[in-house]
Formats: sequence, structure tokens, C-alpha cells
Amino acid sequence: MVVTTRAERRATNVAGPTGAALRSGGQMVCEALLREGVEVIFGYPGGQIIPLYHVLPEYPLRHVLVRHEQAAAHAADGYARVSGRPGVCFATSGPGATNLVTGLATAYLDSSPVVAVTGQVPTAMLGRSSFQEVDICSIVQSITKGAFLVTDVAEVGPTIRKAFRLARSGRPGPVLVDLPRDVQVAKGNFFYPETPDGDNLRGRLAGDPGQVAKAAALLRRAQRPLLLVGGGVALSGAAAELRRLAEGARLPVVSTLMGLGAFPGSHPLFFGLLGMHGRTYANRALTECDLLLAVGTRLGDRTTGRAAAFGRQATVVHVDVDPAELGKNVHVDVPVVGDVQAVLQSLRAAGPEGEHDGWLATLAAWREAAVPRSSPPGERLQPPAVIEALYHHSQGRAVVVTDVGQHQMWAAQHYVYDRPRSYISSGGLGTMGFGLPAALGAKFGRPQDEVWCVCGDGGLQMNIQEFATLVQEGTAVKVAVLNNGYLGMVRQWQELFYDRRYSSSTIQGPDFVGVARAYGLPARRVTQWEEVPAALKWASETEGPALVEFVVEPEANVYPMVPPGGTLAEVMEG
Repeated sequence: MVVTTRAERRATNVAGPTGAALRSGGQMVCEALLREGVEVIFGYPGGQIIPLYHVLPEYPLRHVLVRHEQAAAHAADGYARVSGRPGVCFATSGPGATNLVTGLATAYLDSSPVVAVTGQVPTAMLGRSSFQEVDICSIVQSITKGAFLVTDVAEVGPTIRKAFRLARSGRPGPVLVDLPRDVQVAKGNFFYPETPDGDNLRGRLAGDPGQVAKAAALLRRAQRPLLLVGGGVALSGAAAELRRLAEGARLPVVSTLMGLGAFPGSHPLFFGLLGMHGRTYANRALTECDLLLAVGTRLGDRTTGRAAAFGRQATVVHVDVDPAELGKNVHVDVPVVGDVQAVLQSLRAAGPEGEHDGWLATLAAWREAAVPRSSPPGERLQPPAVIEALYHHSQGRAVVVTDVGQHQMWAAQHYVYDRPRSYISSGGLGTMGFGLPAALGAKFGRPQDEVWCVCGDGGLQMNIQEFATLVQEGTAVKVAVLNNGYLGMVRQWQELFYDRRYSSSTIQGPDFVGVARAYGLPARRVTQWEEVPAALKWASETEGPALVEFVVEPEANVYPMVPPGGTLAEVMEG
């Protein structure tokens, strides 16, 4: 028996203008999503969101049924990261909504635009400890840009409009809209405002002209400048503008983990990944530059090492759309608040050309002196060599989505990213279990590209149930599992800093090939170097999803490495 509330009955009786069809709250959500250009939704139904799911088939919206709500949030996140458009996920009240939390936090810390729609108990039951009732808006307050409980059907359209605008404006991030069941059922006139109430975010935020002029003057005078690229460059769509500035002013470029691909990795002006597992020559460049231009990065601890020592020998110019990030972690001499693309355009217009050919030659010599790592035939598979083989096999054109751990760093170090939004990873929160569902979303966001999920045997097991989603949807994600039998990064830290006491870091995994096949996913296992090229070719040519398990050296470590609390000059080479 379906019980209607007084709010449902009252809203159903509302008369609209002559000839205007009334819509239910659920229909309004679907109509709003279409207005925003949404094509795919990742979700999992439940009791308090059934009214929305009931009307969903009436609209040209593809719904992907994940097997866990956390995967819905990660898939929406992966979709957003590769496409630049907000990803959308649905979940029901209570445990459905709380299962989204880790995914929303992951998106928040990496500035990924996600709109989550959750069901909620009827308005008359709010605050009564009703079955599967939680105050999800309060729970996610610190990990979203906004969370809205809609108690009036007339506010459904305006709230969804506001959520999308908020998710993608300024520094992007996740937004949650909570819809009580009676609001989903209630009917009213659909209204979708052209501009959300209180919206003052028109156009791009240009940096202060005086600050931009200071930055340009410093670049002209610098003898050893360095351009540090963060994830905000891709978020702003500023990759082309960044390249024009770097090439015009002959600026050497290094990248944070999240910035990989924003500047072509094969470009002669690119000098690698910076930070804890960055290239030694990139970290050395940072310690010896006299002018650092940091663009679209929050300068987190994994990038800076010991913050007190970061950039102390240089004048630091920091460009970011979020003023809260300027000076938060490191000393900044010239802060520039603004959209990265707009600021880079202004900088380039100011003509910051300088003369530093000697500095570029020095950096190039450091880079050339670096010794590449390889896997000699006949030995156990070395993880870096597997990543390099994947790079050569895909000719650098794949979208690589990683989980979190050693494999994440090997994928960052040994695959060359020439395109923005081609390295997708959880950088801020470091969420194990991110990789597989995020790759699912990424394939929907970039269906024309080959998508590889690179994961470890630990992280894969956290959302391994999404094999079923890949198979049911026929989503052609290729999965590369680097199986070393350990929680590899934990084990590495225990080896280096905790007297090799491997406390709870040995992990016994399943037969990944057998598990994959049980789900209907084609799979192969590779143990010898000679098998690698054929296995990669097989996976790429397999229609739909496929998995390759690489049994790698169990105690391989990620080097270089800056030890915890160390400076970027204190690098462990292994």
C-alpha cells in the first residue's frame, strides 16, 4: 500500500496555468538534468528514491546500475574528470546516501564537479528517527560545495539549476541535493531559471592587473624560472594557453600529480613530476630556481615536502581561483586570485620573455643523466617496465585511471601523458577503491578513447563487484592488475621506516582471473616478460571489458622518494 502525505496531496492539487502540464518532482529532476546536458547517471535505487526511478524511463537518460553507491560517486567523478562536465549519481536515503560520502570527499579534495541526488524520508517524517533516515546534508557539509534539502516541489528546478552552477563554477566540486519522497511524488509547475538566485559568477575571474604585471616583470628578470602546473590548469581548460606561455617565454615546466597531462609530457620543456615520488631532476629544479610560477595547484604536502623549506630560495608567484589556497601551505610573494586560463592569457599578453638558455641546458643535462629502469628478460616482472610497455602499446593515447598505492606512482612516473585529463587518480584523499568505478565513468565520458584501469591487488578488491557493472553495460574498460601480494605502499613504508615489520600489509588475494571470468569478464594472467606485449594486445582487441593480471616483483619499491618530513632535496634513490 502506498501512503500519501498531506504535502503530497496538497501539491497534487495545485493548479497550473492554462494548458501547462503539471510534473511530479521526479519528473522535474529528469527534465532539469536534460536541460543541463546530462546523458548518463550512475546510481543504485532504494525505497525513498523509487518515485524518481519510476519516472526515469520516460526520459532519454542512460542509467548505469552500479553494485555499490560508493562506486556511483566514483564513476560520476571519473566521468567529470575526463569530460569536464559534471557527473551525476543517485542514491536512496540512509545507508545509500552515506555510502556516497567517500566518493564525494574524493571529488571535493580533487575539485571534481559531481551532482549527487539522494532520496529522503517524507517531510512529515523528518527528525523522527524514521527508517533509513539520516541528515545527509549535515554529514556532507564539509566535503561538498553545497548540500540542499528540498521540501517544496516548486524548488526542485531552481535547486538543481543552482547545484550544477555551483558544482562547475569557480573551483569545481561536488554538490548534493536531498529530495524527500513526497517531494518526488508531488506535482507542480516546472520552473528552471536561466540564472540561479544569487548567482554572481558570470564569466571568468581575471586576476588583478597589478599582480599580473608584477608576475610578468618577475618572469622577465628571472634567470632560473620554473613553471609548476597543477590540476587547476585542466579544470580551467587552460592547457593550450599554458603551452603558449611556456613556449613563448621558454619556461621549463614541472607538474604535480594532478597536473600530469596539462602540459605535454614529451615536450622538450617538460621536466617531469615534482614531489614525494617526483623525478629527481624536477625536484632539483625546484630547489635551484629563482622564480617559481605555481599555477592551479594547492601546493599540498605531497608536492612540497617540508613546507617550511619549499621555494625559500625563489620568489613565488601563485595563481589560483580559490583565494583560500594562496599562502595556506607555503610562503607566497605574489598571490594572483583568478581563473587560470584568464590569468595565463593576461600574463602572455604582458610579454614575460626572458633569457635563460643556460638554465634550460642545465635542466636538460640533468634529465639526460637520469638512468631509466627496465626489466631484464627472465627476471620477475618489474612494475615500471609493465607501465612502460602499456605506454608503448597504447602509443600514449590511452586514458589511464589508477587506484591508489605504488601502482599509482609507477603509472605517474612511467607513462607519458601528452593530453589533459588523461591521467585520472585520487590525489587529495588517496582513496583505495577509486580506480575501477572511476574507469567505468571515464569510459562513458570519453567513449572514443581506450581506457585502462591500472590498479593493485589491494585496491581492486575494495570495489571488485563493479566487474558486474562493466559486463552488464558492455563497457570496454581494460583492467591491468599489478599483483604483488602486499598493500605495497604500506609495505614500502614499513620496510624503509618501520624496521621491515610488515604488520598487516601482506594481503592474500583471490584468483583474479577466476573471479573476473565468474563475472563474465575475459581475463589473462602474465608472469613472464615475454608474455606482456601479447597480453596487452589481446586486451585491447577484446570486445568489451578485459582484465590482465600481472604478477610482479613482490617487494619492488617506488623510487625516487622524499622521506616523510624531508625536503625536495632529500631524495632517496633506492
